[in-house]
Amino acid sequence: MKGSYRIVVQNNIVQFKLQVNRNITIIRGDSATGKSTLVDMVRQYSLNGQDSGVNISCEKECTVLVGVRWQSEIASIKNSIVFLDEGLEFISEPAFAAAVQASDNYFVIATRETLFHLPYSVKEVYGLRNVTRKKKYQVFNRIYSEFYPLYDEKMVRIKPDVVVVEDSNSGYQFFSALCEKEGIRCVSAKGNSNIYKVIRECGDETIMVVADGAVFGPEMERVLAFRKAKKVVYFLPESFEWLILRSGLIDGAKVQEILEHPYDFIESEKYFSWERFFTALLIQETKGTYLQYSKSRLNENYLNPKEKRSIGEAIRQLVENGQTS
Repeated sequence: MKGSYRIVVQNNIVQFKLQVNRNITIIRGDSATGKSTLVDMVRQYSLNGQDSGVNISCEKECTVLVGVRWQSEIASIKNSIVFLDEGLEFISEPAFAAAVQASDNYFVIATRETLFHLPYSVKEVYGLRNVTRKKKYQVFNRIYSEFYPLYDEKMVRIKPDVVVVEDSNSGYQFFSALCEKEGIRCVSAKGNSNIYKVIRECGDETIMVVADGAVFGPEMERVLAFRKAKKVVYFLPESFEWLILRSGLIDGAKVQEILEHPYDFIESEKYFSWERFFTALLIQETKGTYLQYSKSRLNENYLNPKEKRSIGEAIRQLVENGQTS
């Protein structure tokens, strides 16, 4: 399944609006914010249709996953948007992540837990808010709720003392070369799950974290906890490969079209995350050229003055626009 879908779920009491763009969407929030109400309304509609008093507007079928037979249920659901409520123990298990990876469905998960086995994007973690507007002398019978990006922090322009890069491969090798020129210490965390530890061990330094935003969602909450204790900013492009594709080094109208609306090209059953898609795309587009890409070791041609400058310009534009991704 691929594409971006607008979902409106409503009855005579409440209305929810949500846009899903990827295979995994996370809804966070405390109790009584409406998460369970949304999932329950989808469940009612799945069971009883219009007779439930609920109406769902979406191009794709929306359904709910519940119960101990969740594995057989996932296998039987095709090309749909599947909602899950918090409190389901299996959503934090590796077996559930494997089932999501093999599925051609999109999943909307309401949870207060951090799901470390699922590679969800920092862009696809949402909170819920009431947007009902009440005018003088007017009484509303329906509550209107909408979703907002929970991690919508803007990139701060600073010169850090240390740059912590998530990987130890091509991305780290490139950022290490940039940092060396600027006299900045660059450290590889050797994986997303180690970034928290590396930040904690840093002293009173200004830290910039560089990681793949397409899969960094599970780590975001705990690393943001450092905001009050340490000076930390985050640069979270979709992936290093995405940065290269944005830099203009790779010619072709097809690449630019994909970058404008990736959700129309990324099959959820084939690519567990957008990071994997952009890696495959870059390898495909550079095969047999002087820029042939390998994730495990950076092609030294990317460190040539022209190529390094082009990628650096893509980074600069993101930072100047106040974007973390």
